[in-house]
Amino acid sequence: MTKLTCFKAYDIRGKLGDELNEDVAYRIGRAFGEYLKPKKIVVGGDIRLTSEALKQALSHGLLDAGVDVYDLGMTGTEEIYFATKNLGMCGGVEVTASHNPMDYNGMKLVREDSKPISGDTGLNAIQDLAEANNFAKSVAQGRLFHLSNIDAYIEHLMTYISPINIKPLKLVVNSGNGAAGHVIDAIEFKFKTLNIPIEFIKIHHQVDGSFPNGIPNPLLVDNRQATIDAVKENKADMGIAWDGDFDRCFLFDENGEFIEGYYIVGLLAEAFLQKQPGAKIIYDPRLTWNTEKIVNDNNGQPIMSKTGHAFIKERMRLEDAVYGGEMSAHHYFKDFAYCDSGMIPWLLVAELLSVKGQTLSSMVKERIAAFPSSGEINSKLTDPKAAIQRVLDRYKEQAESVDYTDGIGLSFKEEAGEWRFNLRSSNTEPVVRLNVESKANVALMQQKTAEILELLRS
Repeated sequence: MTKLTCFKAYDIRGKLGDELNEDVAYRIGRAFGEYLKPKKIVVGGDIRLTSEALKQALSHGLLDAGVDVYDLGMTGTEEIYFATKNLGMCGGVEVTASHNPMDYNGMKLVREDSKPISGDTGLNAIQDLAEANNFAKSVAQGRLFHLSNIDAYIEHLMTYISPINIKPLKLVVNSGNGAAGHVIDAIEFKFKTLNIPIEFIKIHHQVDGSFPNGIPNPLLVDNRQATIDAVKENKADMGIAWDGDFDRCFLFDENGEFIEGYYIVGLLAEAFLQKQPGAKIIYDPRLTWNTEKIVNDNNGQPIMSKTGHAFIKERMRLEDAVYGGEMSAHHYFKDFAYCDSGMIPWLLVAELLSVKGQTLSSMVKERIAAFPSSGEINSKLTDPKAAIQRVLDRYKEQAESVDYTDGIGLSFKEEAGEWRFNLRSSNTEPVVRLNVESKANVALMQQKTAEILELLRS
């Protein structure tokens, strides 16, 4: 029995050829059908050159398992999340490798109500069935349907803002030649019908699976320059860039400055709490103080959850939270089936800019000054566990509080000021991730960051 190495902790991702090909995709479809026994599944694929062929092979597997398949064509991941819930499907699959290199592809799987399927919620079982490749003969062949769900999706996106609030704004939008472009065009058309005075300046807008401007991943500093230049050149109010399947968006202020995802969580929490006082907000443990302060100041309830989409979504359902945010630019919304969206965040920020009558830089500048942070720093180590223990042994006695929600989180009060850090291992590679923040003391934050990194890497 061949081991399938494309199955990861939360999704399917692999190198094209040996790890992921049409045969493997077919087997995943058969296995998904046999495991979930669904009546109907919705499928879509991003713009990678192999996505259509892999989606067809996956669909054939589902059809042979007796499942009806509804193909939405070219989509971003969140369009599948939305359609699964909106169309009352038993599950959904998006064929995407998001921001992985050119020679990769993958899949994201959900069940009814767009609940995530990851390792311990079915993905391991699907892997076992796909590896065994010994499928029962289906009683009846499934049927294939092609449909569009974009109108309902755009209508839903509009429910997050009040058109009357929006003042004239100029936005640079960079799809990175990925899947976001068709949604921006549809939103632009909708804005015109509603007389919403937003002007879009589109760059790298055309869909192109050969990625002539590089893989769309705005977390890489090299990939930000085109957005920065366009914001400055057009004197725009904000820049927005997406990854390939647009489940994450990244924001730039009116000066072209990239804004770390951590501070966007606070902005979105505030946007929701202005509309729904007392609501619960979920956040991850890597950087916390800014989010907690904003939520408390706006009479919300801040609730910390382990990092990772499966954990955040589960906790949001449990708490009935209105919004959840991760510093990695994943933002989750109760009314969006508790799923992440790369479109809802910028819509909310555009409305916030209009309502407050402030620039984006002025809205985040004081937050960054109040809670300066290191950003996530990755260290590739031979023994991550021992390195984390070394740091814990060094700092535990002096810490005011120690938290084990995800890795280790330690907070300190000392003469030089208040600071905290979070240190956690990656689920998928021998990497340790460090985040450090302080209260209004950049020098202290930088000093402690250097201190911990030296100890970690020694």
